[in-house]
Amino acid sequence: MSMKKRVAALIMQALETLKSQALLDILETPSFQVDVPKLAEHGDFATNAALLLAKSVRRAPRRVAELIRDNLNPPPGMLARVEIAGPGFINFFLEGTYWLQVLDDIASAGGTYGQSTMGAGKSVQVEFVSANPTGPLHVGHGRGAALGDALANILSATGHRVEREYYINDIGLQMQTLGLSLLLRVKELQGEPVSFPENCYQGDYIKVLARQYLEQHGPISLEEPDAAALEAGGRYAGEAILAGIRQDLADFGVHFDHWFSETRLFQDHDLDHAFAALQERGYLYEADGALWFKATAFGDEKDRVVRRQNGATTYFASDIGYHWQKFQRGFHQVIDIWGADHHGYVPRLKAVVQALGIPAERLTILLVQLVSLLREGEPVAMTTRGGTFVTLREVMDEVGKDAARFIFLSRRADAHLEFDLELAKQQSNENPVYYVQYAHARLASVFRLAQEKGLAGEADQSANLTRLTLPEEITLLKLLATYPEVVEAAAFHLEPHRITYFLTELAGQLHGYYYRHRFISDDADLSRARLRLVRGIKTILAHGLGLLGVEAPENM
Repeated sequence: MSMKKRVAALIMQALETLKSQALLDILETPSFQVDVPKLAEHGDFATNAALLLAKSVRRAPRRVAELIRDNLNPPPGMLARVEIAGPGFINFFLEGTYWLQVLDDIASAGGTYGQSTMGAGKSVQVEFVSANPTGPLHVGHGRGAALGDALANILSATGHRVEREYYINDIGLQMQTLGLSLLLRVKELQGEPVSFPENCYQGDYIKVLARQYLEQHGPISLEEPDAAALEAGGRYAGEAILAGIRQDLADFGVHFDHWFSETRLFQDHDLDHAFAALQERGYLYEADGALWFKATAFGDEKDRVVRRQNGATTYFASDIGYHWQKFQRGFHQVIDIWGADHHGYVPRLKAVVQALGIPAERLTILLVQLVSLLREGEPVAMTTRGGTFVTLREVMDEVGKDAARFIFLSRRADAHLEFDLELAKQQSNENPVYYVQYAHARLASVFRLAQEKGLAGEADQSANLTRLTLPEEITLLKLLATYPEVVEAAAFHLEPHRITYFLTELAGQLHGYYYRHRFISDDADLSRARLRLVRGIKTILAHGLGLLGVEAPENM
């Protein structure tokens, strides 16, 4: 149990005592908070329990706070003092030695320290990346991939049952355009002058695919391609591009439980079933020869076409069928991770979910802001024609998977991100991923030295932890104790960057401690205690990096 939860349990116990002894007429225990105060002079933890309870028990908040304080029954050595502050906040000051228990918690949990059962019994689907198979993944997709994968890891670590899914938009106009782009490039290779439309896919990857297609299939007709030829060309190019996407994601450390094809929505009649459900609930109507969804009933700015006059369904219709199918699978929570340019689709999709009789809060849509590539502080042109970096593969090849993932996760998803390629390659404190990974590698080196001196095993067995009295050591212990709450907060708020921030702070505290004090010295008793402390730090660094999908190296 974390320190914060220990304090919360202590407060609950006091409230039960007050209730059982009729000292307060408590009808319902309030959902109080236990927080770490911003100012150290306000204690290690503070609670608003008395403020929340005062009105219902008809007592002054400070008097309620006094009663709670006087009925606390802490274990020996836990509390140094308890103070009442302001209108009725209760501030808890823990004994310095009590923080040592966190090292026992880490040792007993091992590599699972920080994990919890917060989401036990809840199933979550995280759908992310889902780039159309019309071109390679770019850096924006990379940021979404890192976010989705890390979020899935964090949710799993907090007890949720998580499924990762990639939605493949493999039908529609974009696939016809892809087929046309491919066939026109093939014709160019056959020596025919071609006017290449602006709406076709311009990247050099189409030329590469055209050469491969020509080698495998031979020359094509120089006549205008018919629908069958466009479909075949689009299917060939789409499958090849998707294979490249799969490989890029695998090399980026991202793996999906399901790759869901849009084609399935029509083959399995999911779209028909979704339309029937909306029709039954009165949210579809016909007008001007088209079929419309009544989005305005849920606050959207206008109603939306789902089937055009010519009988063709819209992209929005596929989204309806897909999300109907998702919830039919029984997920408690569905999380979509989209690029920020899709923000206009959020209200209409939320409207659909409600129209299907599903609470809107069961669908969460996270928008990922753009990434600006820099080189030594100067913008990098985002174009493939100039040979500069634009794809995820190119960024991975230059800076590596770990640096890319860590930097993608260094800020909130909805905040613009600047990614300096040169900085990501530096072996310096300015490079955030190097700074954290080096902390883990540094401790691995310390334990190799401890092994040579015969201290490594003894550190866990016979360490006199009361020797850990330095302010830096107490600060580190307190930081380690917050890690489970950081993981739970990252899961609750769907914000993996909280882990990144925590690891950066922990690495900074560790580096400072390392520079000022020797972990292994002639004082064997002190050495064992410090080794026990830094073993806990090493465990948490590895766990946190693992949640981010970043390696925890033993050597650097």
